[in-house]
Amino acid sequence: MDYPRSTAEFLSWFGSDEDCLDYLRWLRWPDGFLCPRCGDTTGWRMSDGRWCCRSCDARTSVTAGTIFDRTRTPLTVWFHVCWLFATQKDGISAQSLQRALEIGSYQTAWAILHRLRSACVRPGRERLSGTVEVDETYIGGVEPGLRGGRQKGKKVLVGVAVEQKQPKGFGRIRMVVLSDATGKTMQSFVSDNIEPGSTVVTDGLASYFPALRNGYTHHRIVGAKGELPGVHRVAALCKRWLLGTHQGSVEPEHLQGYLNEFVFRFSRRTSRHRGLLFLRLMRLAVDHDPVRYHELVAKPRPRKKPPLPPGSYGHPPSVERPPADRPWRNRTVIPLPEPRPGESDKTSVG
Repeated sequence: MDYPRSTAEFLSWFGSDEDCLDYLRWLRWPDGFLCPRCGDTTGWRMSDGRWCCRSCDARTSVTAGTIFDRTRTPLTVWFHVCWLFATQKDGISAQSLQRALEIGSYQTAWAILHRLRSACVRPGRERLSGTVEVDETYIGGVEPGLRGGRQKGKKVLVGVAVEQKQPKGFGRIRMVVLSDATGKTMQSFVSDNIEPGSTVVTDGLASYFPALRNGYTHHRIVGAKGELPGVHRVAALCKRWLLGTHQGSVEPEHLQGYLNEFVFRFSRRTSRHRGLLFLRLMRLAVDHDPVRYHELVAKPRPRKKPPLPPGSYGHPPSVERPPADRPWRNRTVIPLPEPRPGESDKTSVG
């Protein structure tokens, strides 16, 4: 068993930070310790938790060089975030995550989720093949003074590609933010996400002609509504997800990260167990390079003095906690007042 099948099993597997660290060690070094510098397999664990290589004397930790590199957030919190991120149908917002796990600041919850979104794209993933629908859509809010759904500056242009399954159904998808809808941009989108030799179904946009001129079979549909059901359905689901889970509050600079999250879950919607998505996400996080906070912030602002007093903010507490010993049984019982002389006691206690 490589992954938990349910939430109850997840809680029993990862009840402490040491359990989480051992799982990361198994994911990163399934055959034992491997030095990242020289590749030697002999070493020992030091008292501070790091590993020391016998050959080159290099010292490293299980989390070094991964998404969890230099993190001050307890691993139990990280694992709970990964579980909610991967297994919930609609994901989770940073605001809900902050409240659920008692994270002291919104920025910490936001940065954890965006680090996971950056790891959702597997390096060297296979391109779409077979019959693929391709179209573009606009995602974003309305700006005053602009008219029309394709008005420049109103929304963000997103390219959508969806595999068709025979005799019916849809397979994997790709969603990428595009700078414009010119032939050069569409050609780059198609070549990066669709395998040469595939049949590409598009609408009558002229930009697709140079993009699909070489290496693809182009099937063009003009004037018929609903002939691209896969693209239309995926785009509608993505927009509804952004409006529902995130209240539509997505900056254009970070939209690609949210699209990566949506594609990750949608392409794996037929998995046998939701826990399998958790395992896939953890493998991607372990293989991904570290992501610093300054790399995530699109518009950095000068750091302000925290308004809260010392001790009321900081890093989230670990989920590893001792049993509560039934706190609902340890409450103080308030006795009922005695009836006054001559007053009948009509109160009945069941």
